[in-house]
Amino acid sequence: MKYHMTAFFLGFLLDLLLGDPYWLPHPIRLIGSFIAKTERRLLGKMKERNAELERGKGILLVVSVLTVTAVVSAGLLFGAYLLHPCLGVVLETVMTYQILAAKCLKAESMKVYRCLSCQNTEEARKAVSMIVGRDTDVLDEEGIAKAAVETVAENTSDGVIAPMLYTALGGPVLGFFYKAVNTMDSMVGYKNEKYLHFGRAAAKLDDVINFIPARISAYLMIAAAFCGGKRFSGKHAYAVYRRDKRKHASPNSAQTESVCAGALGIRLAGDASYFGKVVKKPYIGDAHRAVSYEDIKYANRLMYITAWTGEVLCLACMAAVYFLTR
Repeated sequence: MKYHMTAFFLGFLLDLLLGDPYWLPHPIRLIGSFIAKTERRLLGKMKERNAELERGKGILLVVSVLTVTAVVSAGLLFGAYLLHPCLGVVLETVMTYQILAAKCLKAESMKVYRCLSCQNTEEARKAVSMIVGRDTDVLDEEGIAKAAVETVAENTSDGVIAPMLYTALGGPVLGFFYKAVNTMDSMVGYKNEKYLHFGRAAAKLDDVINFIPARISAYLMIAAAFCGGKRFSGKHAYAVYRRDKRKHASPNSAQTESVCAGALGIRLAGDASYFGKVVKKPYIGDAHRAVSYEDIKYANRLMYITAWTGEVLCLACMAAVYFLTR
């Protein structure tokens, strides 16, 4: 437990300091590559569409990816600790750092902020297209800012708190297990013609494993809004969360998004265009004012406070377990 706590904290600090340098090979890219190759092998031999067969192959994809991810990460970690505890702590620190994505989320969204602050709308569209799945060529400046804020808010759970909780609970093995599910959902969990049946298992599993973390993330963000300063309204964050937390097709996506909207006093979500098709969505939050590019900066500040709150609470829980079981 002492080694795990040390690596857990150091990995968190490394993420805040370094983020994800483009030149550094990242395990999530390897997982994504394995998912893509497995998908091609499973779907490449199908001569005609068959919903039941596609669902079965989708389940096989999930089992294959999660098995390989768990075996490889557990083998590396076990081998490192077997050689020497210090080597184990170093490897676990690096693995924990690669599981978290707070700095990367801030860095990518702040690219949008800088472009909008320079009134470079075209570059802002390109920057936001790297972090959202919607069509960005139809967005005006407010739409671009809103898309970036929504991404920061939603990924406070998916990219920071949820992987943090799973890593605290089961180390990097469970942390990478979560990231593998999350990556599969982002690659094949679409409700379009190609992935409606094949990606169903990945999408449903992602909903299940994010159910509790998304709600914990929301309450941590509400706490962050209360202690984050005058720019945020904790009271309004809680009120909008209670009202709008279910206003999304996913059972989890509106949890932190509603908190962020309430904390900043803005309205998020609404209709969006995907692959040239407008998808009707309810609004989240209240339009007390228009969304501006400054809200990207404030959303990141809220995300960082939430991340630190989650880290401290996880360490406190681990310390309590350690002292109670000595």
